[in-house]
Amino acid sequence: MPLTPTTAPTGEEPRSRTGDDACPGALRLHRADDGFLARVRLPGGLLTADQAEELALAAEALGDGALDLTSRGNVQVRGLGSGCGAELAERLRSAGLLPSDTHERVRNVALSPLSGLDGAGRADVTAWVRELDGLLCGTPAAAGLSGRFLFAVDDGRGDVAALGADVTLIAEPDGRALLRVGTDPAAGRAPGAPAPQRPTGARADTSPAAPPGEGAPGSVAACVGADPAPALRVPADAAPRAALLTALAFAVASRDSGAKAWRVWELPARHALTESRVRAALARAGIDAEAAPASEATAGRTSVGTPETAPLDAAPAPGLVPAPGGERAALSVAAPLGRLSLAQWRLLVAAARAGRGEMRVTPWRGVVVPGLATADARHWLGVLAEAGLVTDAASAWHGVGACTGRPGCAKSLADVRADAAGALAATTPSPTTPSPTEPTPADRRPERRLPVYWSGCERRCGHPRGRWVDVLAGAEGYRISIEGTERTAARQVAPAPRLGGPTPDAAEAERAGTPDAPDRPDAPGPTGATAPVGPLRLAELATTVAAARRVP
Repeated sequence: MPLTPTTAPTGEEPRSRTGDDACPGALRLHRADDGFLARVRLPGGLLTADQAEELALAAEALGDGALDLTSRGNVQVRGLGSGCGAELAERLRSAGLLPSDTHERVRNVALSPLSGLDGAGRADVTAWVRELDGLLCGTPAAAGLSGRFLFAVDDGRGDVAALGADVTLIAEPDGRALLRVGTDPAAGRAPGAPAPQRPTGARADTSPAAPPGEGAPGSVAACVGADPAPALRVPADAAPRAALLTALAFAVASRDSGAKAWRVWELPARHALTESRVRAALARAGIDAEAAPASEATAGRTSVGTPETAPLDAAPAPGLVPAPGGERAALSVAAPLGRLSLAQWRLLVAAARAGRGEMRVTPWRGVVVPGLATADARHWLGVLAEAGLVTDAASAWHGVGACTGRPGCAKSLADVRADAAGALAATTPSPTTPSPTEPTPADRRPERRLPVYWSGCERRCGHPRGRWVDVLAGAEGYRISIEGTERTAARQVAPAPRLGGPTPDAAEAERAGTPDAPDRPDAPGPTGATAPVGPLRLAELATTVAAARRVP
């Protein structure tokens, strides 16, 4: 049965934060129901095979023996003991994963994962990521950025440009870079613009009576079109420095406003990062910037509310990624529900050593291993498929994610990972059962589908951007809806009875106060237990989710 959709926050100004930024890091551990959690930042998702092995050793010695991949290409270690913080930090420092204690939480940089590997981008921008990270760590004022502030470095293909970053660099074909200041990915508004007024209960709709993306309140057309975010062209060799200076201009504006803003769109209108303010900051550093057309302020971004949007199109498809010339290839795999066992992780490390000793964690909870001979890449893809990783773009597991859920998060109303796995197993082969056919190459995509995300409460921690299928646990069961447009048509299925835990109203109030849920971990809450969902209900749930995923 349909439920009343939740209500989006409204108001005349972007939300002003009242508390401190509690985003976890490698030094600031977060307490969860299954122990402490550490989030290790990997700028661009880049790490060597040796660094990856050290992460495995840390998770094995100190954590729960698994590694979680986040929606920003970072890695989390869960189940840590209360007294292991110093040892974990020393392990990370020794591996080169903690270059600055004061800046470790602000090293949030997303990279086009296939940059320089498949010949599809305009430039290999991995060097931009490394330079930007060095500039961040070497600038004391940058340590004041929020742990949620995000940079995106896009090689021109438009993948990470769609992540709703605060500052985005996009490679251009003429030796320049497009510098773009972000808009609110939830509401599509430019920095400092008033929060959109939405109908009560508005979230998303797939019905013909309310076609999305036509200027309805809260859509990109309504908000961004009237007051676009700044977009400037800068010389390519100055792009990382320009990104840092833009972030520092935000830090100054946040301090001057007194608003405690963590993201650029949270600044009050009087202190917003306008084009003139960004250009002035760059000019003071000797960087010439040229205004780009307003249309390019949103180019490459996943448009909220457009029926054509299929966010999985942006992610590297699982399979082989041939390099130009065909003699070498990269592997692209996805972690089932975003979590890898140490055995799976170590197979990826071994594959990396067979290549050029490098791994790239993607913002879509996957891993790219570059530089293998094509024959070796095919062999390793089969090995990883047998180990349970998603290696085929046609797999029903591709694009399915879940928050931590029970028992790790006390706020969750269900064991969403177990239910998601059960629903998939009810209608599809397990990812541990390899396909009898050769895994799908990454350049051959199956039918277009929306991603799916299972959430244990209204906060929806880690959910995708753009359009996605929302499977939300509630007091009476799971609610399925399409998120990312203006209104929602929801269906209630698969009872998930529970004991204890926050009420739906309390959970919604918590979500209303946490607009950055996409990369926010679980938090302490009331204890309780969730009864399992029966197999017949899981089969019904899986069928409903599969139908909702299809892109017309």
